[in-house]
Amino acid sequence: MIAFKQFRWDDIPMEHLSDSISRKMISGERVMVAQIFLKEGAVVPKHQHDNEQVTLIISGALKFWMGDDEEEIIVRAGEILHIPSNVPHKALALEDTLDMDVFSPPRQDWLTGTDAYLRG
Repeated sequence: MIAFKQFRWDDIPMEHLSDSISRKMISGERVMVAQIFLKEGAVVPKHQHDNEQVTLIISGALKFWMGDDEEEIIVRAGEILHIPSNVPHKALALEDTLDMDVFSPPRQDWLTGTDAYLRG
């Protein structure tokens, strides 16, 4: 028998990380999907992780600074950004934004709540 799970975003609890950033997430053994809600002006501080990341902007826009040289890129609704493993990056919400992040493997710091860079 195939082990599968079906989810509804409306049933996933919202986790409030700060006044301007909230998320909902679903994790399997080898992949994690998260909805990230950012208010205009929200900042995701510079960080990096071993996890490969794909970010799809559902609505709004994020400005990213990528790599050690902080190359700037703006990603808007309908656009996707791939962030390879261990690439430093930070982001600024240029407007109220909903993005969907996919990580492989799952972010253990998010699952355990040790992602201090996002909180407060």
